[in-house]
Amino acid sequence: MGDILAHESELLGLVKEDSWTPELKLKLEKFLALMFKASNTPKLLTLYKENGQSHKETLQQLHQQLVEAERRAMTYLKRYNKTQVDYHTLIGVTAELVDSLEATVSGKMITPEYLQSVCVRLFSNQMRQSLAHSVDFTRPGTASTMLRASLAPMKLKDVPLLPSLDYEKLKKDLVLGSDRLKAFLLQALRWRLTTSHPGEQRDTVLQAYISNDLLDCHSQSQRTVLQLLHGRSDVVRQYMARLINAIASLAEGRLYLAQSTEVLRMLEERLKEEDKDIIARENVLGALQKFSLRRPLQTAMIRDGLIFWLIHLLKEPDCLSDYTLEYSVALLMNLCLRSAGKRVCATMAGLVLKVLSDLLGHENHEIQPYVNGALYSILSIPSVREEARAMGMEDILRCFMKEGNAEMTRQIEFIIKQLNSEELPGGGLDSDDDDDEDEEEDHDTMEADLDKDELIQPQLGELSGEKLLTTEYLGIMTNTGKPRRRGLASVQRGGDEPLRRPVTPGGHRNGCPVWEDHPVSPQTSQRAGDGCHRSPRNTHRPGCEGGEPRASEPGVSTSCEKPGSVQGQLRAADS
Repeated sequence: MGDILAHESELLGLVKEDSWTPELKLKLEKFLALMFKASNTPKLLTLYKENGQSHKETLQQLHQQLVEAERRAMTYLKRYNKTQVDYHTLIGVTAELVDSLEATVSGKMITPEYLQSVCVRLFSNQMRQSLAHSVDFTRPGTASTMLRASLAPMKLKDVPLLPSLDYEKLKKDLVLGSDRLKAFLLQALRWRLTTSHPGEQRDTVLQAYISNDLLDCHSQSQRTVLQLLHGRSDVVRQYMARLINAIASLAEGRLYLAQSTEVLRMLEERLKEEDKDIIARENVLGALQKFSLRRPLQTAMIRDGLIFWLIHLLKEPDCLSDYTLEYSVALLMNLCLRSAGKRVCATMAGLVLKVLSDLLGHENHEIQPYVNGALYSILSIPSVREEARAMGMEDILRCFMKEGNAEMTRQIEFIIKQLNSEELPGGGLDSDDDDDEDEEEDHDTMEADLDKDELIQPQLGELSGEKLLTTEYLGIMTNTGKPRRRGLASVQRGGDEPLRRPVTPGGHRNGCPVWEDHPVSPQTSQRAGDGCHRSPRNTHRPGCEGGEPRASEPGVSTSCEKPGSVQGQLRAADS
């Protein structure tokens, strides 16, 4: 009985002892909740829900881009397959025609039926059936006429005008926005111009830029869009230079930019100061070269000492990119065609003649017309002719006649004739007694290099290009057409002479140079050499037998030095 009572009292004690545990547990839960503030939802689940919701739109955009890219890839694949088939057909027809020519040498006749069958094969499948029954290829000139007609560019369909923009908001963000926004806006505005269809669409885009004074060329404010050319961001400076170069590529654009002396001054400063960004300097140089199509701007550049800067830059041509080399030589020629430019060259005749004679042998043959034009022009000055004779310039020129092509040979003959003339400088076509604004030729050159090597790419969800403009800066529809200003027609002259008026390198891409009456600006195809393009100097220079004198002995450039100082320290980094 006593054991039972003892056991019961022990159980009662345990019950009393357990009664405080719920209270303690509650206090512990409150303490932990206060200290750690734990959430009922796991952190991983929260991150998954938030990110999944925010990236849903991005994933949809990426999917659309993928579909569009696959569609373009299929289109290009079809074009490639068709081109390959046409190529094989062309090779086969060419082989048969060669066999036929060999047969005619042996006295065998070519039948009209065979000629017609060969010609039909040269045309597209859609035309073959009709041609076989309706065209008489036995008539002289029929096949060649149709072949040339097949290469004629197709007439473009009606191209819609691009949406109008809110230029006030655009210019405000270009001045006050972040550097990244400025860069994307400058890129989008350039793309709108460079990717537009030539004709009404491009004309309307340019007229909108001009009528809204996009670059603030006429603004008196301290903070303008044009000031971006000297901005703190390398990307913004480069993209501003690209946009100016694109606008300067069009005749109406040059007229707009030329109305402000501030544009030319800032471009010259940027050209002499830019020593880091190769692309930026290329575009500044390209814009200045296109500016040299206009007489008042030529005069200003000559007065500002740009000829001195160019000569010292061209002393090391192998350190320059192809774009820089072509545009700098073309700009030098345009300035040398003016009487004031010739007089500047006469003050340093020995150096100018040495630089130009070295450039005659450069491996980049695109510069030859501009070198010839510059030489022909400055040799009209008696003191320059005397210096050239003293250094044996005629023998140097005849060296290039030995291995040069027919066009090069004919031009050098004109230069030698100029070298040996005794005429005093007179007021010819290049006289510049006055600088009244003359009508320039309507010359547009939108080269592919304007959009090469883009520095910025949009991140996920970031707008760029036309989508950025039409999403954030859509304006009231104000697109109106405007008649294009037509310049004077080219004055025809023989194509054998060196250039006697400023020209555009773009006119020399296919075949012989275009002999124009007005300054030109280079248009280059896409080139790989953007850095310090080193190559053996004067690799194209033919050997001069018999110890004939040269302006300088060819060698290999071992360094890319900056141009020397002229009229103070003129700094310029090589490409």
